[in-house]
Amino acid sequence: MIGLNVTIWNEFEAEQENEEVRKVYPQGIHSVIGEFLKEKINANTATATLHEPEHGLTEEVLNNTDVLIWWAHLSHEKVSDEVAERVQRHVLEGMGLIVLHSGHHSKPFKKLIGTTGNLRWREDDCHTRLWTIEPSHPIAKNVPMYVDIPQDEMYGERFDIPAPDSLVFISWFAGGEVMRSGCCFTRGAGKIFYFQPGHETYPVYKQPEIQTILCNAVNWAHSGRNAEAVSCIHAEDSPESLRYEKGE
Repeated sequence: MIGLNVTIWNEFEAEQENEEVRKVYPQGIHSVIGEFLKEKINANTATATLHEPEHGLTEEVLNNTDVLIWWAHLSHEKVSDEVAERVQRHVLEGMGLIVLHSGHHSKPFKKLIGTTGNLRWREDDCHTRLWTIEPSHPIAKNVPMYVDIPQDEMYGERFDIPAPDSLVFISWFAGGEVMRSGCCFTRGAGKIFYFQPGHETYPVYKQPEIQTILCNAVNWAHSGRNAEAVSCIHAEDSPESLRYEKGE
């Protein structure tokens, strides 16, 4: 089976600047995600990072991307508006988008959902329990009733997003907070999945259950390109007039 074309985007700053992060992800978060997607679902993976020309997300790259995965942390404003709008356009035309962790504040995500993406947060080595609340959803395939994540950053409500089309996961944190942590949206012809776990100082993306979720999300988010679905078309002839001309 021919694998999907998946581009994994990462700021790739923390791994180079912070020794604690480098110990967990020496080659970068994007490399770890790319490796397990290749292994588990035969994806054709490519990576792109913030400091490449056009942030690695040229028109050519996005034209050849079925699903874009976006991990970001502190450098959202360093992403050019031109590239953010380019990503938005490709999603509207049918490219899938998976937004991870602090990507809730990324320019493409906020442009697509239309709200601030603000939430509560705290770094405190918090035990997290990820609950599967929509087990029949394709992203939840082969995922247990709950997944324990030994340590992660706390993200809590209120999460300023529109009501998701589907809510697949919620997270509970040892401090008592909860979070809508697995949210599905449709924008134009594109599918979007926001997934909360994955602070850079913890090996969350090396956890098998998290890898299963992301593999499922890639398969779900791929829907094929349909630029015409979001085009403004001058319909000069009506279907009925065409039938009349044909003598039907």
